[in-house]
Amino acid sequence: MDRLLVLVRHGQSEWNLKNLFTGWKDPGLTEQGIAEAHQAGQQLRDLKLTFDLAFTSVLSRAQKTLDIILEELGQTGLETYKDQALNERDYGDLTGMNKDEARQQFGEEQVHIWRRSFDVPPPGGESLKMTAERVLPYYKSEILPKVLAGKRTIVAAHGNSLRALIMDLEKLGQEEILKRELGTGTPIIYRLDENGEVLSVQDLAD
Repeated sequence: MDRLLVLVRHGQSEWNLKNLFTGWKDPGLTEQGIAEAHQAGQQLRDLKLTFDLAFTSVLSRAQKTLDIILEELGQTGLETYKDQALNERDYGDLTGMNKDEARQQFGEEQVHIWRRSFDVPPPGGESLKMTAERVLPYYKSEILPKVLAGKRTIVAAHGNSLRALIMDLEKLGQEEILKRELGTGTPIIYRLDENGEVLSVQDLAD
């Protein structure tokens, strides 16, 4: 049985381009982001991958990325589940702020701690630990059982919600996952055993 799980971060968004903290805000994809989503779909098509199910967040940049990928695969209309559990980390008071301006206002070290520590949230927002505490229960209750039943599954989500998943899948420590960079619009292909352990991983950015 092929227990296939593909993770893909959304293509570049308008706020990625402007270097803004995005979180739960909902900017659209840039032209580059749209092109990245098409390329992701083409990469998966070249590998002759198709899917039985899709999961995404309630944010349009992830949904649009998924739609474009499925269009490239000839799978528009695929059964898709949307849930805010897969949303990006909530940046709280930093949301909408330019990252350079945030460094000027709060200091480089403080912003670095908010962005790259595991369990220190920005004011009014979520840490990566808090993000994982909503992502992983959803993965284990809704996504993983379907993958283990042989449903080939794609998840289109966000840098930090996917970091939480990757940390669990690849058994990474806090320091390792914080250093893990996820490119926009790049699929990562996992094949799992009957217990949900990773048999193989293929990052199409490599």
